[in-house]
Amino acid sequence: MHPNPIYHDADFARNLGFARERGFGVLAVNGADGPLISHVPFLINAEGTVAELHLVRSNPIARALKEPLAARIAIVGGDSYISPDWYGVPDQVPTWNYVAVHLTGTLALRPQEELQDLLDRQSAAYEERLLPKPPWKTAKMSDGVMEKMMRMIVPCQMTVTGMDGTWKLSQNKPDAVRLAAADQVRSSGFGTETDILSALMRGAGNGEVQGDK
Repeated sequence: MHPNPIYHDADFARNLGFARERGFGVLAVNGADGPLISHVPFLINAEGTVAELHLVRSNPIARALKEPLAARIAIVGGDSYISPDWYGVPDQVPTWNYVAVHLTGTLALRPQEELQDLLDRQSAAYEERLLPKPPWKTAKMSDGVMEKMMRMIVPCQMTVTGMDGTWKLSQNKPDAVRLAAADQVRSSGFGTETDILSALMRGAGNGEVQGDK
């Protein structure tokens, strides 16, 4: 997360909405030999206080959860290199624009009997985005297959105690300078989701990122 507070002006609702919309992030906990990291899909409740996910039993994080652990989920969005030439003004330096939201809290295992419900709710949430395709449901699995697969994974829940977002969109630059860079981000295609990032940069000067104050 960038330390400059100007990039942390997005309100709670915007950060939560971003995390829920992405639904996928990098889970990290401290391990005996260094950080343990896993890429996970997750659900987060309306209040932003609980994130639910599942892990393969053999995952080092699952093995480490003999007791609850401090954890973080990093969710990232579009990103792009910003060339100093794009600003159209002198004495600038290269940088990288991006959007990221971090959830911090405590991760714990949940009872195995909660797994089926979690998987059903996860698949329902993701399948809804594919409408009008008929949603896939676990009931479509052959008898015994789902039960066998569920024995290999465990349900987990993260109690979220903190949420912070970095929306680094050149909002520290004059409007004309920021807009010039936004145009170049869109046309360069250097990064990920550059069209979305460019649109966010264009809106960064009129309060669309900061939210209601």
